[in-house]
Amino acid sequence: MSRRVIVLVVAAVVLLLAATLVGIRLLRDDRTPFAEAMALSPGDAARYTWTDWSAVRRQVGAHLDADSTPAQVSTFLSKSYDQDLTPMSALTDSAALLQQSFGWSPATLEWEMFSESTSGAVVIGRLPDSLDVQDLEDDLTELGFDPPGKGSDVWDGSSVTMPSAGGSDDETTPVITHVAFVPDQHLVLTSDATAYLQQAVDHLDDDALPDGVQQVVDASDEPVAAAVYTGDYACTALAMTQADADDQATAAQLVAKAGKVNPVDGFAMAREPAGGVRVAMSFENHDQAVANADSRSRLASGPAPGQYGTFADRFKLGKVAADGDVVTMALHPVAGSSVLSDLSTGPLLFATC
Repeated sequence: MSRRVIVLVVAAVVLLLAATLVGIRLLRDDRTPFAEAMALSPGDAARYTWTDWSAVRRQVGAHLDADSTPAQVSTFLSKSYDQDLTPMSALTDSAALLQQSFGWSPATLEWEMFSESTSGAVVIGRLPDSLDVQDLEDDLTELGFDPPGKGSDVWDGSSVTMPSAGGSDDETTPVITHVAFVPDQHLVLTSDATAYLQQAVDHLDDDALPDGVQQVVDASDEPVAAAVYTGDYACTALAMTQADADDQATAAQLVAKAGKVNPVDGFAMAREPAGGVRVAMSFENHDQAVANADSRSRLASGPAPGQYGTFADRFKLGKVAADGDVVTMALHPVAGSSVLSDLSTGPLLFATC
């Protein structure tokens, strides 16, 4: 093979690799913010909670920025809570403090993803382009945070006594004790543990979710707020075993009448921009999804043991469908009910395993 041919072959390979990388990048950029945030979460996470703060601000008509007062932020959060938009956030208790002293808060974040595992918990937030990370680091220095040491990205605030925020009675959430920035991705990460936070920063681009979790994320579209669980976590956190003995007995009878119920591989409950709530459950195969679409729609149409009353008191059940291995359920909340905050914790009959 001549030298010229070799050069041409090498050039072709380089172009092919470049095209592939561009294609991968385009696919990544095509993800919703929700899907992107899920992919950034630690690989060992079992529970994820999402809040699209830019969407929440639009929903309540809030016009806030970095100069807004803690009182204005608290008013915004009160309105948002009344509309069941913020039950998934890990930052609401510290929002006034964050706004006053950290330079960012739910008033300015584009979105927040909170994930938990048996090893730790971390908040990932998307900062607006208008915020300068150097200014945010200066804020941490002023608060008394220790800057990152060699080979670390973590600012340590474990010895800091947090100031009060404009007379606010809000509590300080331990999850903001340690802070890290990823400027090129406009991210801020916080945690209550230095090692777990550094691990989260180091593995931001691992980009892998369990199959069952990825399926329910894909089925959830672009929610304002959402709770997502791995199968194992859902089958524990939402289990009827958390209910009292009478409710457990009632639930067992209802499940027996409903038909086949299989364990879920992933579970999501998402509050949609128009006000509805979408539930997504992934299963081992399509046959299970079809069977569970029937059984779980029956369970979601009757009594709500462990929650008291009936599900009809909380929502009108809309379309239930099996698509591939995933069942989706449309819940239309009754006026005044807080479906996401009420039903995203157990026990929950139609999520039973």
